[in-house]
Amino acid sequence: MPLMGSIYVGASGLQTSQNTLNTTAHNLSNMDTTGYVRQQALLGTKTYNTLSVNASAVSNQQVGLGVYYSKVRQVRDEFLDITYRKESGRSSFYETSSDALSEVETLLGEFDGATFQGSMEDFWESIQELSKDPSSTVVQGLFVQRASAFIESAQAVYKGLSDYQDNLNLQVENKVNEINTIGKQIQTLNNQILEIEVGGTETANDLRDQRNRLLDELSTLANITYKTDLEGNITVKLEGEPFVTAQDVYEIGIFTDDATGFHTPFWKQNATYTVNSAGDRIYDITNAKVFDMTKTISTELDSDVGGLKATVLARGDRRANYTDLLNKDIYDKDISQSIVMNVQAEFDQLVHGVVTKVNEILADASDYTTGYLCNEDGSPMQLFTKIASDGYVPDITEPSGFRYVDENTADRYATETLYSIPNLQINGELLKQPSKLSFIKEDDSVDYNVAKQLKAAFEEEIYTLNPNVQTKSNLVDYYSNLVSQVANSGSVFRSVSTNQKATVSSTDAAREQIIGVSQDEELTNMIKFQNAYNAASRYINVVDEMLEHLVNSLGA
Repeated sequence: MPLMGSIYVGASGLQTSQNTLNTTAHNLSNMDTTGYVRQQALLGTKTYNTLSVNASAVSNQQVGLGVYYSKVRQVRDEFLDITYRKESGRSSFYETSSDALSEVETLLGEFDGATFQGSMEDFWESIQELSKDPSSTVVQGLFVQRASAFIESAQAVYKGLSDYQDNLNLQVENKVNEINTIGKQIQTLNNQILEIEVGGTETANDLRDQRNRLLDELSTLANITYKTDLEGNITVKLEGEPFVTAQDVYEIGIFTDDATGFHTPFWKQNATYTVNSAGDRIYDITNAKVFDMTKTISTELDSDVGGLKATVLARGDRRANYTDLLNKDIYDKDISQSIVMNVQAEFDQLVHGVVTKVNEILADASDYTTGYLCNEDGSPMQLFTKIASDGYVPDITEPSGFRYVDENTADRYATETLYSIPNLQINGELLKQPSKLSFIKEDDSVDYNVAKQLKAAFEEEIYTLNPNVQTKSNLVDYYSNLVSQVANSGSVFRSVSTNQKATVSSTDAAREQIIGVSQDEELTNMIKFQNAYNAASRYINVVDEMLEHLVNSLGA
């Protein structure tokens, strides 16, 4: 090879060694950068210069023209990326559900030092005392006071559950906004990467790192699938629907129910709408909801992925009450998989049972002809009343002379009241004067029968927590069973969440072995490339000396 050609061979060695040293230094400087993926320099041989072709020879006579810097690639394992993101989404789902159950457990526990369990036990104790001496004004006062404390404590628990629903509702909005923001960022990075790589001479690895980090974040919020097109764009599907394409981002909309204030994520491109007089779009999201909340949650169906879905599911779509437990189909479809709504309905069923049983017994014992256990207008005296209700109204067609009017239905009797926790209060007249609840009949005999019926009503085992539970309990043990159910569910979810975190951790560790930067390995590469650089430099010096010697010799 001519000596001048040898200069170019040495120069190619210097250039490629310098570039590989830069890559190694870049790896070392980003060891602690979140989402950074180790980069690897690929070298190739330049095209050989063929001097002669001899068919009888072992090989042609060729001269190498040096080495070239092919490209810098990211060292990734796509299978591990897919596995990590799927398991991260599943871990986020169970962690969110576990946190929701823990919050509910707390709400069912202490409230300013007093527990609902304590108020329930106190009320039960007052009924037991009443069965011993119904005529005692002290016992009657205690009975009314404990009933009032029972309602106040129940309303505190229910309000806590409702407030937590509102908190989850706010989280839904925040998570949707976060998802939309990530989608826009991914598309922006798609465009930036395309601009840099369109010439085919440079790879935007740092921008690709940012894009992959966003995919990691997005996978914890929702169930995603993605692929890279021929131009290097990442396209993303979220819950099976297009989310990020090469041309656009299909943002998730938020539909707010006017009655509940709850937010429902929906796909704007799938929804129909009308435009009102103010120019605002009024969406119909019937067929455009992001999540099918009636789908059974299971790993086999891949329906247990994403923190947003877990949040929507835990919150539910309304404030639940005991009526949601009356129809098994409705319960299974709307209530059973919602953590907060399930507890709301079961808790309301307990309070409803207590209220209606007490009121029913008092109403059955009342006698409008003598005024026993009756109000001044002759209507049955009730311990628990409804905040928004017409209550009893005169009706001569009824045996008692009064008809009960419910706000939701035109004709309901006292034994069929739709009393629910938010709409309950203690009879104001009895609070002022508990002795009006006298258990002494017109003939001055003490009515032990009413007190015994109250006691028996609390001990009667006819209640189940929900339509899918077969074990029956009484009003005394119902709340303990409810708390136990929540605790058991919480234990299961925490166990699944712990196991899922371990899966994510092991997958991440396997991924880090590939994408992570090893200081020892990079320092070894630095020494190797530094020696290669020195060798190329020495090679050029030798060629330079030879050329100098030839020039000087010929000149002489």
